[in-house]
Amino acid sequence: MLVRMSVTLAPDVAARPARAVPAVATDAMWPLWCALGSSLSAAFGVHWDIAWHRSIGRDSFWTPPHVAIYAAAILAAVAALARIVPATLGRPGAGASVRVLGFRGPLGAFISAWGGGAMLASAPFDDWWHNAYGLDVKILSPPHVVLALGIIALHVGALVMLAGALNRSAGARRSTLELLLIVVGGNMLVGLLTLFMEKTVRPFMHLGSFYLVVGLTATPVLAAVQGATGRRWAASASALAYSIFLLALLWTFPLVPAQPKLGPVLVPVSSLVPPEFPLLLLPAALALDAWCWRRRERPGAATVALGGVLFLAVFFACQWPFASFLMSPPARNFFWGARYFDFWLPASSAYRRYAFLHEAGSATAIGLGAAAVGTALALGAGRGVGRWLARLRR
Repeated sequence: MLVRMSVTLAPDVAARPARAVPAVATDAMWPLWCALGSSLSAAFGVHWDIAWHRSIGRDSFWTPPHVAIYAAAILAAVAALARIVPATLGRPGAGASVRVLGFRGPLGAFISAWGGGAMLASAPFDDWWHNAYGLDVKILSPPHVVLALGIIALHVGALVMLAGALNRSAGARRSTLELLLIVVGGNMLVGLLTLFMEKTVRPFMHLGSFYLVVGLTATPVLAAVQGATGRRWAASASALAYSIFLLALLWTFPLVPAQPKLGPVLVPVSSLVPPEFPLLLLPAALALDAWCWRRRERPGAATVALGGVLFLAVFFACQWPFASFLMSPPARNFFWGARYFDFWLPASSAYRRYAFLHEAGSATAIGLGAAAVGTALALGAGRGVGRWLARLRR
């Protein structure tokens, strides 16, 4: 899915002394693939569930999207137990570990186990909520908050588990783990931006708050992946993985027949309603990678501040006019995907009218200023996390 990047060290990594790693790690690879599968299943299941609600409505608890979401929790638990049990029993080849409540295992395994447990715990809560109150009015209902926290922990756990294994590996195994980590980074972008999708859909794309949300959510993930892998173009690769994932859903979901099972039906729907065209994060990620590489010998506050401004400026320059295009008739087709609406969406909504939400010019300027500051702070936090992941061995 991704092209292999040239083997060049990322910013901050090149300036650090080389770490000694074993030529061959002794712990098994299959739990790491299982962790990747849990991350992919969670990202796919959540978007499938959203499409199901937008196209069909909630007809039962055991819908196929729910099965995919909770399968992700089970996969995370399997990946975690496959690392925790051998380490706790002191078996050879269990790998480096930490101790938690008397158990031993990689740090990422414990985070994944907590995330999977939170996801499974949210299931009966969500079922009760719907039986009591009906459909969700907002994405972040109380049971969905529990589920979202579990999914974020699942992604973080997979990222930490892969980073620890990566730092204990070399050769072809290391290259494979770098690729897996980059894909998990893309899944994290999908998950975080989905969490805030009510503020990042088309009508919001000319508001300053939209750029603040994107800067605060996307930048730390990209910077963390960049630092963890030691690859020059790692942030760009994760942004590419994010884009490919959403494009695949955009172009395949409309091929699946679906009909609303709840009323009122305000929009004729005959197939799954897909997510929107992905945000244009890739050009901004390329600019960020190039900037951080150029400034690799000077990883100070100026590099972080100017890097945040550069990321935001490139993203703004690409997304603002692209948002205008998505509101125009040429975008209302299968490729660009600006023709799909929820079956319950009224004709008066800004989304169906292809209208931007407006604010005063001064409010937009203030929002963009806050976005620049927030993006720089998020970039600094992400680089700090990346440095920690690059040193993690347990």
